[in-house]
Parts: sequence; C-alpha cells; structure tokens
Amino acid sequence: MKRILSFHVEQWATLQPFRITGRTFETFDCVVAGLAENGNVGRGEALGVYYTDDQLPAIAAQLESVRAEIQGGIGREALQSLLKPGGARHCIDMALWDLESRLSGKSAWALAGTTAAPVETVYTIGLEREPEAMAEKAARAPHPLLKVKLDGDRPVERIEAIRKRRPDARLTVDANQGWSFEQLREVAVPLRKLGVVFIEQPLPRGEDAALEGYEAPLPLCADESCLHLGELEEASRRYRMINIKLDKCGGLTEGLALAKAARAKNLGLMVGCMGGTSLSMAPAHVLAQFCDFVDLDSPLLLKNDRLGGFNYRSGQAIIGPDFCWGTGDSTT
Repeated sequence: MKRILSFHVEQWATLQPFRITGRTFETFDCVVAGLAENGNVGRGEALGVYYTDDQLPAIAAQLESVRAEIQGGIGREALQSLLKPGGARHCIDMALWDLESRLSGKSAWALAGTTAAPVETVYTIGLEREPEAMAEKAARAPHPLLKVKLDGDRPVERIEAIRKRRPDARLTVDANQGWSFEQLREVAVPLRKLGVVFIEQPLPRGEDAALEGYEAPLPLCADESCLHLGELEEASRRYRMINIKLDKCGGLTEGLALAKAARAKNLGLMVGCMGGTSLSMAPAHVLAQFCDFVDLDSPLLLKNDRLGGFNYRSGQAIIGPDFCWGTGDSTT
C-alpha cells in the first residue's frame, strides 16, 4: 500500500510566559506529521531551531519539497542525506521510527537496543526580573533537580537566592549564550561553591573559541555550539558535555550516532528539547537511556498536554499507559 504524508501546525500555550536569554515563549508551536502505511500511522512532532531560522514555515516547505521521496518509501538512513539537520528531518525521522515500531510490533526503545526505563528530568526555572521571583519558583518546583535559566544580569545573586530556598536541590544553569568569556571566568567559581553541577552554553555560538585551553572549574556543556554530528569535533575541544536535541541534529537516528561519537571522545551527555508536548519527548526519551542528564520537562510548562502523555512523578519522566508513539502497538 502506498505511503501517505500529511502534516499540520499546532500551537500549545504555556502555563505562564517562559523566559530565557533574549526570548520569551507564550506558546510552543510545532509541525506534526503523519506517515500512513498499511493501516498504520507513524507520527512526528518538530519545533525547529529558532536561532538558526529553522522555523515552522521553513519546516513545512522542506517537507513539501521532498513529499515524493517520503511517500515513495524512503527509509531513515536515506533520509539523512535527503534533508539537512533540523526540524523537518527530525519530524520525518520520528514518524519513521514510530511507523517501523507499529509495523514490526517492536517498541522504538527495543529497535534502538534499549528499554523504556524511567529517567530523572530536570525542572526548568525560567528567567524573571528579580532573583527572589526565581527563588519563589524554585521553592514551588516539584522536583529536586533544577535547571536555572540565567543571563548576564546578576547570575550569582540569582543562584544564591535559589539556594537559600532550596538547599536540597541539585542545580544546573543554562546561560543560553548570554555571557562573555570574562563574565564566565568571574562567576564560575562562585557558582561551583553554590553547588552548581555544570554550566550550559555560557558564550554565544561562534564566539566560544576562548574556551579552548580554558580549565573551567566546573564542566561546560555545549548546546547551541553543537547542533549535529558535523560540529562535534570543534565542540569537543571547548566543552566537556554536549546537549543533544533532536530538532537540532535532525532526529533520533542522528541523535544516537552523535551520542556514540561523543562517548568515544569521553564527553558527558545530556538530552534536551526545544519545547513541545509529550509527543516531542518520546524519541528523546529513547536517547535519554544513554545520557547522564535529561531535560524533558516541557510538558510540565504547558497548560495542556496530549492525552496519554508522560507521567512525571518524583522527578521521573515515565511513559503513560496509553502513550501514542513508538510502543509497537498498531492500534493507537
């Protein structure tokens, strides 16, 4: 039976404005694709990468441009050369994993050589104007592993305020390219003393060459500075960890290859997301089985999530009993 591609745009509202360096999200907008074949439908959800202009119109245009190849039966490996890394490739790669799972009766986790074990995710504390407002959010956070969004404004004071309210918490910080090298050197030791585990993306993408040879007092993690496998070599000279996001690298197929290559370089691994519903979290949960840190809390930041979405208990992300992706069930 012929394979049929369909896709549409969805918008999911956040509980409250979610702020990071230079950007505020009030919705997470995504493209949702379906691949129908032999009575089964594999699904993918992609948000793209805003800071590379890989946004929904571009994703939709890319999907339309390769409709014939996708409907002609292209597989995951051939897809890697058909589309460049980014949201469009991720969307179809994800749908192909789901479709293969349904056709084979094997879960996506089993196809990747792992199991769907619960993972501990961070809970993200977005930027607020004053440190105490962030401390209040941290005090109400349901999980003890927190990822704190920072910019160049009083980063140490913000962590101090949070630490006072949450002495029990394990803290990571994400500057989202918001610091200079001089500020990084100034704040790294105080942050380590406050118990911060690592710093994610302190410097702007393309402006972090100064990190080569820098002996940071705590691990630095590349996010925007390592989009895909082709950027790993340079990132490995500047960072001790990388944050793999499937929208960045173009899907779980490359995400798994990137994780393997990073491990070969003795780098720590984190899996993250660009936002989205539990559908977006599902393939990242496969990759999470191979990672040291997990940032898949986006559904907790939404007003609503998909039915049968992830359960979050005691800091763990757990697949719900009615989950709709990659479970090897052809009936959902």
